[in-house]
Amino acid sequence: MAKDLAIVLNNGGVNALVATALAAQKHRVVTVYVEGAGATGRSRAAYDQQVGHFKPHREHAIEMPWLASIPPAKESAPVVADPRRPASLGPQMIELLPLVAAAVRFAAHYQASAIFLGLRVGGHGDELAQATEYGQIWNEMIQLPCGQPELTVETPLLELDPWQVVDLGFQVNAPFERAWSCLEETHDPCWACRGCRMREASFQQAAKPDPLRTVKKL
Repeated sequence: MAKDLAIVLNNGGVNALVATALAAQKHRVVTVYVEGAGATGRSRAAYDQQVGHFKPHREHAIEMPWLASIPPAKESAPVVADPRRPASLGPQMIELLPLVAAAVRFAAHYQASAIFLGLRVGGHGDELAQATEYGQIWNEMIQLPCGQPELTVETPLLELDPWQVVDLGFQVNAPFERAWSCLEETHDPCWACRGCRMREASFQQAAKPDPLRTVKKL
């Protein structure tokens, strides 16, 4: 029996990589990259590398340049639309809505059964409860008003800590050397920015070697 299709929002980051690997276990995947949602040239290159690895049923890159101009609710709060960064809740969850809406449109076209997001908030009580509620609301909006009764939004990383994402990625053979975490537009990771430091700490806590460091050493 052929696998159902799943739409995966992928920005080239670690969370997106692991979410794609999980989706690919049970589905034929259609990957979608959004230009403007925290997108950079290096993250796009990482997405292209992941496409080469997973060989999705279809892949799409769409432009939403206006997303980059939306200011965050708080200057210090990271952007939820970029799954490489820690998720913040509240008004910034609004940034995910156009991405989910685009994914729903693709799901309707391909008659997909699921949409996979690499959203992660960790196992913190209030934040996890709030994010879970958002997911339930999205599903209700998609299934009833949008006329997609079988379509669900899946957030398999939602309650995980960063090191647990890494550990899970190793379990599903995710090619971490194809995920970009650096916030700088350089050929190699700087290993000094917040994204690189979080990545390094995650691999250390998971007691796993980072293939991206290994590849660069060869």
